[in-house]
Amino acid sequence: MQVTGSEDIAAPIEWVFAELTAFDALERQAMRRGIDVRRQFRGSAPSIGEGWNAKFKFRGKERTAKITLDAYDTPNMVQFGGASGGLETTTLIELVPLSPNRTRVSVIFKMIPKTLSARLLVQSFKLARSGINKRFKARMASYAREIEKKAVKTA
Repeated sequence: MQVTGSEDIAAPIEWVFAELTAFDALERQAMRRGIDVRRQFRGSAPSIGEGWNAKFKFRGKERTAKITLDAYDTPNMVQFGGASGGLETTTLIELVPLSPNRTRVSVIFKMIPKTLSARLLVQSFKLARSGINKRFKARMASYAREIEKKAVKTA
């Protein structure tokens, strides 16, 4: 299953990329949502192949996930891979400058089931696809507005 979305942000591409790869801030956001995030690298940013371990509750069960940085091309794209149980994920974030102060961010999130239980989970997501797409796009729009507000404050 694949979920996609794109959003235009009124900020320069370098600023948007810096915000999307501010891993300290992203880790704090995840922790505020009840996700236990543990770094598996030293320093402020992971190298290719390094990442995080996460614990969270989903559908009443405690789950674990391993997230890795798979590709990093400043300021054009960043790609993450993930694995939780029998479910593998890929998240590709691409940035395209539309003008000196406007950037288009496109996100492609793919889920690949590797076990029967993961296939059942993905099938239930497919049945709820329209609701998932709406929430995904609303969250992208909200995050884009947050980035724009930060860009205006520092300008």
